[in-house]
Amino acid sequence: MSDLQCPTRVFLARHGEADYETDLVTDDGGSLSPAGRRQAHELGERLRGERIARVWCSPLSRAVQTAEIAAAVLGVDVVVREGLREYGVGSLAGTAADEGAELGPVFGAWVAGDDAARIPGGEDVAAIAARVAAVLDEVRDAHRGEGVLVVSHGGAIMTTVPVLLAAPRATAYDLVLPGGGHVALEADGSGWRAV
Repeated sequence: MSDLQCPTRVFLARHGEADYETDLVTDDGGSLSPAGRRQAHELGERLRGERIARVWCSPLSRAVQTAEIAAAVLGVDVVVREGLREYGVGSLAGTAADEGAELGPVFGAWVAGDDAARIPGGEDVAAIAARVAAVLDEVRDAHRGEGVLVVSHGGAIMTTVPVLLAAPRATAYDLVLPGGGHVALEADGSGWRAV
């Protein structure tokens, strides 16, 4: 079996539940709540038998904290990558807008085929999927034949997994993960698969 045929097992997880420093919409912040810390620990425990080689994560504090707790359980180190961050809130930043109500139509437009759908002033949804997929491809290439935990965010996961799997975009709605929840993927030279 060539190196390109050795699959990488990727456990793509959402960060644990977080408390935020403000009620205003923001791209940053969020520290794990006590429940989020438990979720992160449980994530590590669930993956103990998967021979995880490393944990990769978004640079946002809630993801880093989740990654560090899970990595401590697993006895591995953490790599931080900017490309794993959540979608940017654009012109909603610093406002009291209902982020869910604003994002819903944007996400719906993307599911319907509009690659340029975006929160005003934010990234388009296709760009979010492309940057997250680029990091996951880096993970795949760096960890042939190994298991890896990748901690990211709900929106980033929902937009990226259907693209990786060449699945209908509407399958994103099947990827609503609880804090510390994960999806299992496998990748090799022939592409990505759900496990």
